[in-house]
Amino acid sequence: RDFYGVLKVMRGQPVTIRLIDPPLHEFLPKREELMVEIARLESEGRVSGLSRKRTLLRRVEQLHEFNPMMGHRGVRLAISYPEITEMQARAIFEAACRLAREGVKVVPEIMIPLVGHVGELQDQKAVINRVATETMRAEGVKIKYLVGTMIELPRSVVTADDIARSADFFSFGTNDLTQMTFGFSRDDSAKFLPDYQERGILTRDPFTTIDTKGVGALIRIAVEKGRATKPTIKLGVCGEHGGDTASIRFFEDAGLDYVSASPFRIPTARLAAAQAALARDSFSTDGQD
Repeated sequence: RDFYGVLKVMRGQPVTIRLIDPPLHEFLPKREELMVEIARLESEGRVSGLSRKRTLLRRVEQLHEFNPMMGHRGVRLAISYPEITEMQARAIFEAACRLAREGVKVVPEIMIPLVGHVGELQDQKAVINRVATETMRAEGVKIKYLVGTMIELPRSVVTADDIARSADFFSFGTNDLTQMTFGFSRDDSAKFLPDYQERGILTRDPFTTIDTKGVGALIRIAVEKGRATKPTIKLGVCGEHGGDTASIRFFEDAGLDYVSASPFRIPTARLAAAQAALARDSFSTDGQD
């Protein structure tokens, strides 16, 4: 129902759907809250539901990770639990086929996060293609779809030429790419980045405005490598930088096709993108003169 609604309201425009990205434990109750509930039931001598909560706590503890944002998430989770990819892909294609039968044009673009090795992408793309074939055969409908990946790890940057052979598009996950490049935790950086800015080490928060010399250089490398393999590959950005005016100017200069932004930042992003395109065209014309 969710995918049906999203695809329908977009009226034939491409819709990029990122498959499961957070660590699995984020979908479960918090460990500390479960421990308190269990202690309360035990102290009150209540046995109803106690066994279930103890079982759930054991599972939560099994899935606990010390550094979850670099742990068992994204494509890694999908490789361990391919049924998650199958479930999501089947929901996407069933919704798309239903709309196609209703005469609505649909173009789902399925994005696999946290890929660092082309083998990871190939593994998941095989699952998606199989489910697509099965669903379209069962529904008696054929639809066009794309399978791409997020570029958010340094290894995915330096192997972008290999990854492009199996990807229909790249979307730069600049939040994670900034984390992995600096070695900063996005969740904890607010504790020390003000000190960096006060001392003049950094002039801007790299999670707000793209670090052009470091993270930006990696983006340029991936653009060059990806297009060397597949000149027509679609390249974009997903992340908070996609709504930042200064970052958008850089993305235009780097040759990206689109940016993704939070809904409330779209007007600003569109204006910044238009200004960046005009500046590029003006520079090109001046150069020819």
